[in-house]
Amino acid sequence: MYKLLIRPLLFLFDPEKVHYFTFSLIRFFNKIGFGSLFKAIYEVKDARLEREVFGIKFKNPVGLAAGFDKDAKLYQELSNFGFGFIEIGTLTPVGQEGNPKKRLFRLKEDNAIINRMGFNNGGVLEAVERLKKNNGVLIGGNIGKNKVTPNEDAVNDYEICFEALFPYVDYFVVNVSSPNTPNLRALQEKEPLTKLLQVLQNLNSKKQIPKPILLKIAPDLTDEQLLDIIEIVNETKIAGVIATNTTLSREGLQSENKAEMGGLSGKPLTKRSTEVIRFLSEKSNQSFPIIGVGGIHSADDAIEKLEAGASLVQLYTGFIYEGPALVKAINKKILAKL
Repeated sequence: MYKLLIRPLLFLFDPEKVHYFTFSLIRFFNKIGFGSLFKAIYEVKDARLEREVFGIKFKNPVGLAAGFDKDAKLYQELSNFGFGFIEIGTLTPVGQEGNPKKRLFRLKEDNAIINRMGFNNGGVLEAVERLKKNNGVLIGGNIGKNKVTPNEDAVNDYEICFEALFPYVDYFVVNVSSPNTPNLRALQEKEPLTKLLQVLQNLNSKKQIPKPILLKIAPDLTDEQLLDIIEIVNETKIAGVIATNTTLSREGLQSENKAEMGGLSGKPLTKRSTEVIRFLSEKSNQSFPIIGVGGIHSADDAIEKLEAGASLVQLYTGFIYEGPALVKAINKKILAKL
């Protein structure tokens, strides 16, 4: 029903406006009691789907990637679609508007999206107030820096977000790989990245019960840079990696919007993100967990990433194009392969 009726209607309108409209719809249907119906339709309950990764027990390995519920406004309702975990953010210390509109583009012919949102969010403290009401949803907190913060001061921004979110999230994701904040990707270089992760790990070690810290990386890194990532993960002893964020590549695109600036997500990213997962898994001798994300539009896409070395997977663009039935299909396929 989603692909036949709902998606064609939604795709007639501006994608950013539709995003907020969809949020309102989901919230409304949950308020009038449809939450349990959504759960009954989309949730696959089976103990064999449970995964223990970086010390956390996930009820199933399919999560919602960061960027969909940036401000933690809808995580409770979204969890009713069968997700095993929800990642909120990217959050910054101070709320910011993000980049000028129009900044979100569908590439229908390519089953893709280009975004140049620019970490638009209401700030970490607003999200914290909403997370205080969490009723059992496993939450990842994706953190970044404000646009106006120079790279030499970026560590402070990550520290602020880490401390504010610590009591309310189950794991952290350090985002230095978005292409939409000027110079942010420069923080992926070995020296600044090691310093940033080490500072956060030092903060983490002072907590009574430390929480897993993961690094989200770009798909555009070279093999040499990926080997650096492995070295950094082992040196700083962070919990793992999320592979991958959006790409700057435009190879093979058909859609008229292909020249738009920003990060590309969706089907064109399927192959590359899986290559990065496989490379990291093999070259590190599976020494740390990987969450696979990028171009998952079918159950087979998810299985491919799991077989390449991912412990968990996340959806974003595939969820928009395929609908919530994709979550169920992936979990069913995982069970069928056991």
